[in-house]
Amino acid sequence: MQSSPHAPGRRARPLPPEARREALIAATLPLLRESGLDVSTRQIAAAAGIAEGTIFRAFANKDSLIRASIEAAFDPAPVVARLGKIDTSAPLEARLVAAAHVVQGWLATVIGLMTVLRNARFADEKPGWRRQHTLKAINAALTRLIEPDCHRLRVSPEYAARLLHLLLFSGSHPGMTDGKLLKAEEVVSVILDGVRVQDGPPRKGRRRC
Repeated sequence: MQSSPHAPGRRARPLPPEARREALIAATLPLLRESGLDVSTRQIAAAAGIAEGTIFRAFANKDSLIRASIEAAFDPAPVVARLGKIDTSAPLEARLVAAAHVVQGWLATVIGLMTVLRNARFADEKPGWRRQHTLKAINAALTRLIEPDCHRLRVSPEYAARLLHLLLFSGSHPGMTDGKLLKAEEVVSVILDGVRVQDGPPRKGRRRC
């Protein structure tokens, strides 16, 4: 999702209809995370730098804008596209750290919205995060990044990708981490190396239990 091409409080330049819809969605998402469904069209218009009435030339009503924003937030396509741009000739750890940053950025929005909208009137409409294809699309993109080094793994690239995705989700959820989110580098280190010393006895200076 592209950021709004204008500063809050300033009138936006005219945009084509689809670009206007995207700009409104980009302005709405942060407000949804902050205020939930209590966000007003006046707040959205101010964030987007447009007159309030312009919203209703792009969307039938506030609910349709909110639904479109939720669907856009949970859409895995932008995440998959960004993962596809990661250089597969880079070292495996560097590739996975870059991928972890991409996925964590998306998860921050997804988890934030899940928390805000848990009991909302849209909760029974099964937005994109509940669809199996969302998980499959991201796992497939992660698998492609891992495959060049499949000969170095004890498990299949598909299984490694699934483990990475699961740990990224749990490690990016404030409710599962007591607010101490895992860093991308920590997640990748656990996936690639685990927590056990691999080579011989503990190194000199290592703290003993």
